[in-house]
Formats: sequence, structure tokens, C-alpha cells
Amino acid sequence: MTSPDWQPSPRYPDPAVVVVDESFARYRLPPAKIERLATGCRWAEGPVWFGDARCLVWSDIPNNRMLRWDEASGAVSEFRNPSGYANGNTRDRQGRLVTCEHGGRRVSRTEYDGRVVTLVDSFEKRKLNSPNDVVCKSDGSIWFTDPSFGILGWYEGGKADSELPTNVYRVDVSGAISLAAEGINQPNGLAFSPDEKILYIVESRSVPRKILAYDVVGGAKLANRRVLIEAGPGTPDGFRVDVDGNLWCGWGIGEEGLDGVHVFNPAGKRIGRIDLPERCANVCFGGLHRNRLFMAASTSLYALYVNTQGVPYF
Repeated sequence: MTSPDWQPSPRYPDPAVVVVDESFARYRLPPAKIERLATGCRWAEGPVWFGDARCLVWSDIPNNRMLRWDEASGAVSEFRNPSGYANGNTRDRQGRLVTCEHGGRRVSRTEYDGRVVTLVDSFEKRKLNSPNDVVCKSDGSIWFTDPSFGILGWYEGGKADSELPTNVYRVDVSGAISLAAEGINQPNGLAFSPDEKILYIVESRSVPRKILAYDVVGGAKLANRRVLIEAGPGTPDGFRVDVDGNLWCGWGIGEEGLDGVHVFNPAGKRIGRIDLPERCANVCFGGLHRNRLFMAASTSLYALYVNTQGVPYF
């Protein structure tokens, strides 16, 4: 666990925002520092921004709850408890919350009236493993990864046997589910390029871990699998993409210099790094101009203003 008395650096620019390649310098705001907005989680994941409510919602998986940080007051409160061991979150094109749940082994949607409904919990009459991360495409389709992490034990869900391989799925606007990608050793985070012509997927149990790239064919099929990034000793988890196509990846392995966020350009070259005192699982962009990077990192939630914008997701 990170020290409870952790404080941001008193120096400008923040030395924890590291320019690895000079092309990253344009994205660093010298007056901006890393801030810790909340702490006390067991494993923070799945941040999602609600601009209409000026708040951020994220998951604390082992505590079986979701938390809410209010931008105006800085207050932290429980958003949902129990959460079904919620993991990744996003919003659909109507602004509704879409959540991956380990407990129900499902992808759920929160309706405007607060009801939580199941979007999908099976494929070909077999139960999903434990949906992990989720993104929504501009056509309204929902894409999610389904590794087995949430059913391996009793910490982040309930122990159970896998009925399906660890695949990636697509759910169309009618609710029909189809197989998007298979043969991935525990798929984890995923994100589309700004033009939605490429889908990036973390293969989290390959050695070394990899971020794969697929061409999106006809808006619904994936083809031309290739390795964009080999992580080396690092551990990519969840990530989001900015308007220039850069990948801002949660990263970590419990070592200084590897814990935080690593930034790659569209060609897969590492250009920057945000060092945190603990391993980062996932990120999202938010704030008034979508230029504030929120980082769900182990026990805490961090934020940093950057000189770019996240791709809008609805």
C-alpha cells in the first residue's frame, strides 16, 4: 500500500511526468502536478467520467463497491454497494453506465431510472468468465474482454470453472452477441483508435505481455492481428486513447519507474511516463475539456492535467 502521507512534488514541472521521447513534451503541462484524489481502496479499477454530473465513478473490486468522486467539492462517496464485483466501466452512446461485473459474470447497464439490467451474461448458452473491460463504438455496439481473473478465487468474485475460452466479444444494438477475437491469453484492457479503424487489446498473460492491434473490418469484424507493443518487464492493464491516437496505458509491476502510466504513440513507441507510487490498473480522460487524466492505481485515485484530450466516447 502506498504511504498515506504521499504528497505531490513541490517542483514545477512535476519530475514524475517523464519525457521519454521529445515528442511527448507537447503533452506535458509544466504547471500541472499529479494529485491524489482518494485512497483506501483494495484494488481500484474502471474509472469513467460523467461530465453532466461533474463526477468520476470507479470500481474497488475486492470491496465489492463502486465509488464516486465529486469534482466541485472533492467529496468521495459510495456510488454502489454491492457492485457485483464491478471492474471496467464506460458509457454508451446514450450516456448510460455500462459495467463489467465479475460477480454476475455479466455486462450490465444502468438505466436512467437507476435500474441495473443485464446486457449479456452468456455466449452460445455457456456462461461468460468474468467480463473485465468494455468500450462502446460510435455505432452503439459494445465490445468487451472476458478473461477468467474474477472466477479464479474468492477475492474479486466467486470461484468457478470456465465454460468458455478467454475471448473478446461484440454486442450489437439489438443485444446480439458475437465473437470478435479468440486465441488471446487472458484479454484485458481494450480501446479503439480515434477513427475506430483499429482495436487495441492487452494480452495480459503472454510472456512478455503484449498490446495487440486489429483492423476493424466493416465496423464489426476484426482482422490482421499484430503485436503493437511488447511490454518487456512491464504489465499493461487498461488504457485509453487521446485524439492524436496515443495510448495512455495503466502500467506496473511493483517497481519504481514501472508503476504508473506509460504513453505510446500510434506506432507503438514509448514516448512518455507518469510515475506513481503504486501500480496503475486503468485510466480515463475527463474534466471540462477532457484533458484531465484520471488514474485508478491500486489503493488510490490520481489525476493529472495534460495537453491533449481523450477521444469522446459518447
